[in-house]
Amino acid sequence: MTYLFDLGHPAHFHLFKQSIRILQEKGHKAVITIKDQPVLIALLQDAGMEFINLGHKGKSLPAKALRQLMFDWKVWKIARKHRVDIGLGVSMSVPHAALFCKMKSVLFDDDDRAATPLFYQFAHSVAGRVLSPDCLSFQQGGKKYTYYNGYHELAYLHPARFTPDPAILQKAGVNPGEPYFILRFNAFGAYHDTGQGGFSDEQKQDLIEKLKPYGRVFITGEKDVAPQFRSYLINLHPADMHSFMAFATLFLGDSQTMASEAAMLGVPSIRLNSFVGKISYLEEQEKKYGLTFGFLPQDFDKMLAKLDELLAMNDLKAEWQLRRRKMLEEKIDVTAYLVEGLGAWGLGRRA
Repeated sequence: MTYLFDLGHPAHFHLFKQSIRILQEKGHKAVITIKDQPVLIALLQDAGMEFINLGHKGKSLPAKALRQLMFDWKVWKIARKHRVDIGLGVSMSVPHAALFCKMKSVLFDDDDRAATPLFYQFAHSVAGRVLSPDCLSFQQGGKKYTYYNGYHELAYLHPARFTPDPAILQKAGVNPGEPYFILRFNAFGAYHDTGQGGFSDEQKQDLIEKLKPYGRVFITGEKDVAPQFRSYLINLHPADMHSFMAFATLFLGDSQTMASEAAMLGVPSIRLNSFVGKISYLEEQEKKYGLTFGFLPQDFDKMLAKLDELLAMNDLKAEWQLRRRKMLEEKIDVTAYLVEGLGAWGLGRRA
């Protein structure tokens, strides 16, 4: 069988990397297409995976729409050339291209429809199958929808798939047991980020000053980090970030994905952005497991109060590992589920 994986973000690489390896080991062919994103390229090169670069995303909404049409056309051409049986991705291009060739499409989406309405309208409506965490099952959707008991991040951070490497501490210049904090500030440049936001520069500065007496502060961010924060940037290869996160005292930022990644690793995480309350998988991780906490931008003072509470806990790491263990007991290895499911969902070889 030939599979196509369309990756538009570093998180998509992590979501599928284990499945790609397993499928290749089973003798299948994997074709990887990507949007031109430096961190994504670095991750693929580090993993020794070949890929086809489809080009840059647009910046304005009209430019994004035009580029999307180009991506659709390129994926369609690639799917035909390689006689792809199944295309997978958190991607509009895969279901769009599948409409015009024999490729079957599997769409992954862990966002609430209300948070990403355009993706639902233009991707879900034409996808062959949609896979989502079961905390989104209240949305239903018909026979094409499959809800699984897990999170995207458990495809690569489940203990069966990932063991943190303590050697990362030496790479980062951190002593074993030394407390440190990881901060992440998003660029909010995706189409669904229009009108959304997170920390202001003033709040970022206040947060850094708050944390400095308790440990070292590291920032991992997208481009255009303000000059006053550049001295905190961590100089690590993107492939090392999950190990570095696993030994951190706390993660704080306005990133949904990294807040969830920290939770999967048993690291307390706090996020502040305008999506809080609208993302069901993070709401479940907060309300059911107590692994992460979310605050709206106007609730910065409440966020600081929660931070004070966590910093005052003597058994913070041990408590979070207990909470993580409870979550893991109730969730699945998503990679194993995906690889097994590709054969069980009636997604057979093309005619």
